[in-house]
Order: sequence, then structure tokens, then C-alpha cells
Amino acid sequence: MVEINTGRYTTMSLQFADRLNNVETSAIRELFKLLGKPGIISFAGGFPDSAMFDVDGIREASNAALSEDPGAALQYGATEGFGPLREQLAHFMVQKGAKEVAADQLIVTTGSQQALDLIGKTMISPGDKVIVEGPTFLATIQCFRLYGAELISAPVDGHGVKTDELEKLIAEHKPKFVYLIPTFGNPSGALLSAKRRKQVLEMAVKHQTLIVEDDPYGDLYFGEAPPPSLLAMSSQVPGSRELLVHCGSLSKVLSPGLRVGWMVAPAELLVRSTMCKQFSDAHTSTFAQATAAQYLKAGRMPATLDKVRAVYAQRAQTMGDALRRELGDAIEFVQPQGGLFVWARLTGASGKVNDGNVFAKRAIDNGVAFVPGTPFFSANPDHATFRLSFATVGEDKILEGVTRLAKALN
Repeated sequence: MVEINTGRYTTMSLQFADRLNNVETSAIRELFKLLGKPGIISFAGGFPDSAMFDVDGIREASNAALSEDPGAALQYGATEGFGPLREQLAHFMVQKGAKEVAADQLIVTTGSQQALDLIGKTMISPGDKVIVEGPTFLATIQCFRLYGAELISAPVDGHGVKTDELEKLIAEHKPKFVYLIPTFGNPSGALLSAKRRKQVLEMAVKHQTLIVEDDPYGDLYFGEAPPPSLLAMSSQVPGSRELLVHCGSLSKVLSPGLRVGWMVAPAELLVRSTMCKQFSDAHTSTFAQATAAQYLKAGRMPATLDKVRAVYAQRAQTMGDALRRELGDAIEFVQPQGGLFVWARLTGASGKVNDGNVFAKRAIDNGVAFVPGTPFFSANPDHATFRLSFATVGEDKILEGVTRLAKALN
């Protein structure tokens, strides 16, 4: 504790928890401070396009929530979640192939990010090892480190986590759990193949290792549907369901402002997560939950998803074509099959810039923003990488933004 002399009186500085020494502010949030510059085209955000929100449908759902049972929608609720929404979410999961999900097997969370926080609170003791993908969701790195985890990075290619390398890491480190984003990962955009998904479930059983599946983007596919979730495939691998946590969200497909996510997990983990959630927020907004329940009940989600998929698919194709045309062999990337992101790597061809952090600064000077890849790695970052989001930018802006990127290369 240090004394601070203000000239008039002496105060004591605040003595913060040691756990804060393990984390830093979000590199993405810090980047947003630079976006106030006039004329900036931003590929930096990781959020959906607000123009895609089904405002009429959400309005009808909120009105229905207030008309049918206003007391329930506006009163305190159960920590586990609003009963009608839990039923609707279970039905939503069953429709996506997770045939045995029941309402009492999930809790509603304040966005899927709260589910990750609850996993951190209930599972991680200081010094515990946790395996994550390299790269992975930045907030997950921050969250798990906050609870004292030692993060082990599993390599990823265009088809998701490399399962042969993952199994070696599991055998060596015996982690508390493994965290994966199998479907259109953030930031990688990678889609884990059906073969690798089954291998993940098999190694969970073989090594008795908990697998956390984060699935906020699984409904945002372009063209052919992705392989079933790990949760849906768990019926093919006896014993794997008891070693699996599935985190879902309505943020990317309906509205982030509702803050509605959910977690399907073994009963013991649900009980302890519910207890920890009681300590933090008592329950997710009952009004938001009642609105989401009415929306799902009304059957509007399939049409909403069809619209969103079509728009994002076209934007992803436009960005991919423009990157190949304008940047050529200076970058390499896998064309996304869904999600919100293009994950790219600078090659340094023809002497062009090969550091994503340097490239990001040059890009800002040229009126376009993106997120360099370094913060997405828990260890051994690939400084040549960077993430572009196509979701919130129209096709004309995408074309102009990529042209600016090309200028920033030299």
C-alpha cells in the first residue's frame, strides 16, 4: 500500500487483488478508442449487424411477454432461468440434433460469456492447467487467467484444433478442462471436421477430461450446414456426454442486447454454477428471458437465420474475393464457411509487411481498422496474423476497405 500526497491531504492507494496481475484490458476495446477518426472503415468489431435485428419480431415478443404474464416477466426469477425459456432453449437444441437435452439440464446465463465466467469460478484453482486453442476468444484468455489458470495452447489449422497435437497435450498436462470453439471459431473462423469432433469426444472419455464447447456462431453457416455440435454427437461416443459442457447464445443470431445465453452441463457443475450465479447477478433479466421465450415460441427464428446467413455469406465472399485480388500472395487465409470473421496471415512476400501489429497501425493511417492476431494467443503468438470482420460492413465499404489495406501493405 502506497501513500499518495495530493497537496491538501494524504490518502492511501487501493490495494487490488493479486489476481488482477494476471490480466490486461482488452486489446480490442483499446483499439475501439482509435475508431473515432472520421472516415475509418472498421473490420475490427466482433458483433452482428444491427440492421439484421428482427426489431418487429422482438417488439411483438416483448409485448406478448407483458400481455400474457407481466408479473412473471417483471419480477425476480429463478437463478436457473425463466421456465418457459429453458423449455424453448431445450427444444431449440433438440432441433439442432442434441436429442436428449431437457430444460432441467441447462441454466440461462447473461450471455454465453457469463457461462465461461461461471466455469472459471467453479472449476479453476490457481495453477490449474487449461488447454485452449491457439488462437482463441480473447475474453476466454482473460477470464481463465483471472482465476489463476495456466493456459496451454493447442495449435489450430483451417479445419480446427489439431486433434493429434491436442491429445499429446492432454496426456502431458492432464488439464482441468479443454476449451474449444469447434464451429466457426473466434478469431480463426475454422470449422472442426466431423472426424475430429468424434476424436475429441473419444479422447475426453479415454483421458477422463472435461471438454467445454463454446458455440455462439454455429447457426451462422453459409450453404451446407456444419457437422453436429459436440453435444449432438456425444450420443455416438458412450460416456462423453458426462464430460461435456455446451455454451450457447442468442447474441449473434437474435440480439446481443438481450444478453441471453445458456449452458448445458453435468448436474454437479450446474448446481455449483447456479450457486455462483446467485452471488453475482441473482438471475438473468426475466424480461429479456420472457421476450426471448416468446420469440422462439413464435417460430420466427428460422426466417431470421435465413436472412442473416444470406447477407453474411455475400459479405464474406465479397471480402474473400477482394483480399485475393488486392493483396494477392501477401496474405493467406481460408475462405470462411460461416461465422463473422476472416483469419489471415501475412506472408511477407515481395518484401511487404509481415507483422500484424505493424500492419494494423499502417491500416489505421490509411483509414481502415482490424484486430492484429497477437492478443488471441495464450502463448507463442503468431505475430503475422490478424482478424477481419465482415459482418457489419456493406459490400461497397468492404471493397473500399480492402483497397485501403492493400495500400497499407507497402
